[in-house]
Amino acid sequence: MRRRTFLTAVPVSVAFSGAVWHEAVASVSAGTSPYGPLGAPDANGMALPAGFTGRVVARTGRGVGGTLWHPAPDGGACFADGAGWIYVSNSEVPLIGGASAIRFRADGSIERAYRILSGTNLNCAGGATPWNTWLSCEEIFRGRVYETDPYGVRAAQPRPAMGRFKHEAAACDPDRRVIYLTEDESDGCFYRFTPTTWGDLSSGRLEVLCGDGTVWREVPDPSPAVLERQTRHQVPEARHFNGGEGCHYAAGVCYFTAKGDRRVWAYDTARQTVTAVYDGTGTLDGVDNITGLRGDLYVAEDGGNMEINIITPDGVVAPIMRLDGQARSEITGPAFSPDGTRLYFSSQRGTSGETAGTGGITYEVTGPFRR
Repeated sequence: MRRRTFLTAVPVSVAFSGAVWHEAVASVSAGTSPYGPLGAPDANGMALPAGFTGRVVARTGRGVGGTLWHPAPDGGACFADGAGWIYVSNSEVPLIGGASAIRFRADGSIERAYRILSGTNLNCAGGATPWNTWLSCEEIFRGRVYETDPYGVRAAQPRPAMGRFKHEAAACDPDRRVIYLTEDESDGCFYRFTPTTWGDLSSGRLEVLCGDGTVWREVPDPSPAVLERQTRHQVPEARHFNGGEGCHYAAGVCYFTAKGDRRVWAYDTARQTVTAVYDGTGTLDGVDNITGLRGDLYVAEDGGNMEINIITPDGVVAPIMRLDGQARSEITGPAFSPDGTRLYFSSQRGTSGETAGTGGITYEVTGPFRR
């Protein structure tokens, strides 16, 4: 596994919003992780810093909490549930994709697991809403967004107003009451959905980013027929990104990744600018799912070194976890428990590397994460 050598210098004020960062400019570069160096791999093949421990919580095709865990686990999120919490995970396989949930007790033990979405296609990433639903996104031609219930009470609902395209991820901006969407195409777009009523996704306006971020234009037909002009080609001025992936909103900035050119982008909602936090010229490989906790960003790799990396507000990028012996897999679904002490994620194909995702493994890392 090769180490990171550098990240191209960029303004940290772009990468991390807020009064402090709007005044500061520094370089983002490889450095010492705030958690220290990675140790030797444990029994599960996880290399972690001192003070952190890991465990396997689910394996594809095996029982967990009364249900069989799905193949090819992908995007995920955590939701508070009384004294415990729930981790939701998508399944990126055709026809039977969907999503499942694991309910944890306050002590971290598994209470039960259950399906929350079935019969859908290639459910890749998604996003949590402020009203505690999970948006499960189909990464397929004319894919849909499904709004699901992590608690397993309400039936999932398709949300066609959010567009029919090769969806990847979604990130809610409660300040502006919009949802940002990425598209996994080599000429994909970055979208913004404004619900007619915040909290009700049955109707609304879908727009596409144009130019440098100062202009959004409405998509004329969010649900085009098969032979009609698709969403990413309906607005001539639309800005295109090479393989949109993960998406995360925090403190006025929406971060999203593009695998085709290995970039991490930041859309600053106040300044209305789009800037590359990482421009792909370094050794950060396979940028994919992205999440955050208290100002830090955590970027998972699709292949590459099979690491999750932290990017800190003071401009340091460093691995905080590495999976050994899984070079043919990808890390998916990073999400923190509500109290920030546990990080969940999956290896989509595990040690087998089977393309059908039959070797998928879902993990938990516990430790002194910065909160």
